[in-house]
Amino acid sequence: MKPTEKKALLNSLEEKVERHLKAVITEFQNLPASALLKTSPDGGWSIAQCLDHLNGYGDHYLREIKERIDKSENDEQPIFKSSWLGQYFTEMMDPDSGKRKFTTFKNHIPKKDLDPNKVIAEFIHQQEDLLGYLRKGKSKNLNSIRIPISITKWIRLKLGDVFQFVIAHNERHIRQAMRNKTAQGN
Repeated sequence: MKPTEKKALLNSLEEKVERHLKAVITEFQNLPASALLKTSPDGGWSIAQCLDHLNGYGDHYLREIKERIDKSENDEQPIFKSSWLGQYFTEMMDPDSGKRKFTTFKNHIPKKDLDPNKVIAEFIHQQEDLLGYLRKGKSKNLNSIRIPISITKWIRLKLGDVFQFVIAHNERHIRQAMRNKTAQGN
């Protein structure tokens, strides 16, 4: 948990979100509904379900981030130091370091009967909001703002850890959606 320069961290996270946006817009937005709703050959989620799952987490985290950023004072603290728990959650979720499969909490299992165009539009909207919060984060103390995790309000992570966790989670499921697309031959 070595200290990280806040500006470099946020710039790196912005680049990842931009890549996620680009991937969803270029790879998924113009696919027919049948391709977006087709479950993976291995029985996994459809592309729309992957994105709907992310939207569910976005509903919680983006609301919490906005509320706490809006309430916080500007603080030019230039260093962010991840907590051991925040680093653990991020590494666990990161598709490159966290290879383990997880059982999804019941309230985050996506439905099968989705409107894929609405799901994609919501994902794009949420990622644009996330970009805005990352930019606002440059004038905030990422160490002192605490965000409750989605499964319990009693555990709160530093804002910098939440940004990293949410974006690693997005990466994990965007890759899953891309594997589904590739398996379909699209």
